[in-house]
Amino acid sequence: MNRQAKRINLALQGGGAHGAFTWGVLDTLLDTPTIEIEAISGTSAGAMNAVIMADGLVTGGPEAAREKLANFWRAVADAASFSPLQRSPWDRLIGNWSLDYSPGHVFFDMMTRFWAPSQFNPLKYNPLRDILIDQVDFANVRRCDRLKLFVAATNALTGRVKIFHGGELSADMVMASACLPFLFEAVEIDGVPYWDGGYSGNPPLFPFYCETTSRDILIVQINPVERSSAPTDAVDILNRTNEITFNASLLKELRALNFIKRLIRDGTIDSPEYRDMLVHIIDSQELLKTLGASSKLNAEWEFLCHLRDLGRQRAENWLELHHDDLGQRDTVNLPEMFSGVMPIG
Repeated sequence: MNRQAKRINLALQGGGAHGAFTWGVLDTLLDTPTIEIEAISGTSAGAMNAVIMADGLVTGGPEAAREKLANFWRAVADAASFSPLQRSPWDRLIGNWSLDYSPGHVFFDMMTRFWAPSQFNPLKYNPLRDILIDQVDFANVRRCDRLKLFVAATNALTGRVKIFHGGELSADMVMASACLPFLFEAVEIDGVPYWDGGYSGNPPLFPFYCETTSRDILIVQINPVERSSAPTDAVDILNRTNEITFNASLLKELRALNFIKRLIRDGTIDSPEYRDMLVHIIDSQELLKTLGASSKLNAEWEFLCHLRDLGRQRAENWLELHHDDLGQRDTVNLPEMFSGVMPIG
């Protein structure tokens, strides 16, 4: 079946090793000739996937981008093989991807509750930064004209989101987007300290409104929104509060977008400043929420491939169902998502 080419914007959430799910989604999109990506907004792992993809597109097009993504995640897994954060023998036996019972994880978790990163890591060692520098040619990223890039970080002084644009991107800016304050000292850029972008934009959608022509926003969501029951033990409570925190900014933007769409639909506003953006989501909520928050630190190759394959499958299924909806309609029911909720607050 001949399909019309579709131009979309991608919004990529952060979530540590779960970013390998996004890798799988991108691998499928890059292998789909009728999909053209105009812009990417990314946070943390989403930002890393974005700059790797941009580097690959400049180097040799979609196939090079797919290869670059695979090489990056392979390098992450290779580095993690020397990490003390490994699954316990019991977890390996029962096929549990979580690190909750890993002695290294338990020790590290306790240490971060009492010591600041400047105390337990005074040399600011971060192997992920070395991998990023080794794997990504940021000169390519800065001159990439195949897509626009927006990377989110949180200003640690004001709490506001900071958007770094593709033409200025550096390794430090991407690392700022991924800087969890309990693990690493804030990344300073031009004298301003930044933390993980997940606190203020995970991922931000507003750059698409004025800086792109496509109406379609495809969100790759890797943080569970809902749970079937309230957590009761200390670890689960902490994990759930983190999930809520790292989804809050996205839900707020979707809520505001739903309000604007309603005003446009009702004819209350009619201005080129307001666009009827179309919202789509690829996720795997039911499967990802069974993994546990500590699995975001599990970078075993087997686990990353499992997430990649899951992302590929979800993307393929989504395209089969909704490819022709792109440019035509939302595939997320925003009114239902926010029914009974005040539109702005």
